Amino acid sequence: MTLNPYIEAHELRELVRKKEVRPREVAEFFLARIERLNPKLGAFMTVTADRALADASRLEKMNASDAARMPLFGVAYSLKDLVWTRDIRTTFGSKNYENWHALADAELAVRLANSGGILLGKTTTPEFGLRATTEGGLCPPARNPWNLEHTAGGSSGGAGCAVAAGLHPVAQGSDGGGSIRVPSACCGVVGIKPSRGRITRAPQEGEGWAGLSTTGPIARTVRDAALMLDAMAGMMPGDPYAARPPARPFVEEVSAHPKKLRLGLINRSALGPVDAETLAALESACGVFREMGHRVEALTLDPGAMLGNYGRVIVGASVSALNIPNPDLLDPVVRASYEWGAKLSAADYIRAVTGMHNTAREIIHALMPYDAILAPTLTRPAVRLGSLPSNPAATEEIYAWIAFTFPFNSTGQPAISLPNGLSESGLPLAIQIVGRPGDEAGIIALAAEFERARPWKDKHPPI
Repeated sequence: MTLNPYIEAHELRELVRKKEVRPREVAEFFLARIERLNPKLGAFMTVTADRALADASRLEKMNASDAARMPLFGVAYSLKDLVWTRDIRTTFGSKNYENWHALADAELAVRLANSGGILLGKTTTPEFGLRATTEGGLCPPARNPWNLEHTAGGSSGGAGCAVAAGLHPVAQGSDGGGSIRVPSACCGVVGIKPSRGRITRAPQEGEGWAGLSTTGPIARTVRDAALMLDAMAGMMPGDPYAARPPARPFVEEVSAHPKKLRLGLINRSALGPVDAETLAALESACGVFREMGHRVEALTLDPGAMLGNYGRVIVGASVSALNIPNPDLLDPVVRASYEWGAKLSAADYIRAVTGMHNTAREIIHALMPYDAILAPTLTRPAVRLGSLPSNPAATEEIYAWIAFTFPFNSTGQPAISLPNGLSESGLPLAIQIVGRPGDEAGIIALAAEFERARPWKDKHPPI
């Protein structure tokens, strides 16, 4: 059987379970596609062919009952090159860690392996995940498969690029200010930033930069993103944050039909203008939600402006605390943050964390009357590689682009980015749905409803 590179994960799982496709065929098919396309795309930092074939061999020895309990049985996936792996190098996209191996696998990596997935490798990231575009540092630039001169986004750019280009069905990403949603928006795929504490960071991180950072799934459909979220979700004893377990698997929410909802709309930010095409696509999407019977109300709230400089202080202080053997090897953008953060005091950091959490309470309180919030994911489509920021210290340019993503890292709310058409230049546009704290179920159901009304899965980039 010839595989379709854009096959959905849940469809592939069923083919493998029914033995219509062997796990080894899955591994070999996607490895061949990576070998052919990755030199153009820069999606993978490390390809793990031997590991993929070993995973496939292990799966072929399992019985039907083993296969039935594994949510990703026979599904090819990747890890972002920020995730600890003991037997595969973890570079963090940094020349300082080009051949570094962790002492242990991250719990997340263990869970995905135990889910029956086939690991193809580790995807590219900007150094320590500190750009909104995947370039600079050790990794090659992750190019947008819709236009190779443009970014795939960041910092999970390799993951978003790989999923959009059909190098595999699903990928793991991480998000500290939009790093799952930004590449998903740039590449025309689906990305979920879960609630704070939904997925453990053990043993790699404690608070994850004061709770800003989480990990999550990237896929081509809402169903596949929910399926992978189920495989990843769960806390570990001692985690500093924890989200309440869901009432049922997230993938079951895809078939739910939401009641008539009250939706808030945020479409303006003092941090940067939203371009006309993005606004027009957002308004068109709001029309779809209204046709579904939902009530959409425009809000004047500007969460990005409310949060001010708190995130920059937290990130700068956290970067300065990293073990950097040779700062001269740092990407200039990262080095600027590293050097600026080193000048901050412990009191500066504590004030920023306190200010962020207090402001987050205000934002959540203001949004609680609404079942979910609609917003653009980005203020404009994918930028050209090498254009953002215009100089290493121009962080305001980055925040202007991600004005609608980073606030919900501060509040810890779940958010999902969905494809919302193409710009005149052929680049994907996106809409973001933000839920109440802990309510991934609600936004998955609403996102699936939107996806049914505006099918996207059969639209693929020219690559």
